Amino acid sequence: MIRLSSIFITVLMLIFLFGCSEEPPPPKPAAVPSPSTTMNKPPEAATRPAVGSLASKVWPFITDDQEAKSLAKNPVTQNYIVIFDGSGSMGDVKCSAGRKKIDVAKEAVTEWSKTLPEDANIGLVAFHNDGWIFGKLGETGRLDFIKGIQSLRYGGKTPLSKAFDHAYRDITNQGQKQLGYGEYTIVVVTDGIANSPRQLFQTVETIQAATPITIYTIGFCIGDKHSLNQPGKTVYKAADNPETLRQGLKEVLAESVTFDDSEFN
Repeated sequence: MIRLSSIFITVLMLIFLFGCSEEPPPPKPAAVPSPSTTMNKPPEAATRPAVGSLASKVWPFITDDQEAKSLAKNPVTQNYIVIFDGSGSMGDVKCSAGRKKIDVAKEAVTEWSKTLPEDANIGLVAFHNDGWIFGKLGETGRLDFIKGIQSLRYGGKTPLSKAFDHAYRDITNQGQKQLGYGEYTIVVVTDGIANSPRQLFQTVETIQAATPITIYTIGFCIGDKHSLNQPGKTVYKAADNPETLRQGLKEVLAESVTFDDSEFN
């Protein structure tokens, strides 16, 4: 009986020793997201920043996965987008030889558009009568541009800052298609002060600091005191009659830069 008790005690000790020396089970591996939750998420680099955050990336924010099918056939194409002020004050006849200012301006812009190089892109951002007319770069033909200009009717306020935001986004989109090459000009024809002069000044300053976009403004019958008149950053021409308005538009082309496209052939 004593012998059986000794054997039993020995077995219990062995079980205790082996049980204490056993390693704990390995921890479970961390959960790995399934491909469907990662691959379908758009890359952050593809998100186009707003005007206020231009300095965070290099214009025109081209991504590594830029699709060849979206590229422009001619990467050095000139691009002109017109911001046309059709606000209520354009119904006045001051400085326009007895005619409404909007009629003189529409006539001058129409004539100017016909002098652009045939392969240049032209776009339109116009506010009038509390509405908007848009013509995208690369998608607006000369006749469509002229029809848009001729359809303008004066009325409403002067949302120049918002107009610049539209123009900037359109130019940036075209800049991506041209991989940043080419020429980009915003041509502004206005006869009034912006609804938010300070905001307009800051928007223009930001665009000029981070992009190659040229801002060319003709102030019709408003003199030199305007938010768009920023010496060293913008080109500003004061026009006080129909002839100086037309001459100011002619000088837009004189300011153009000539690109050598031989390296692309």
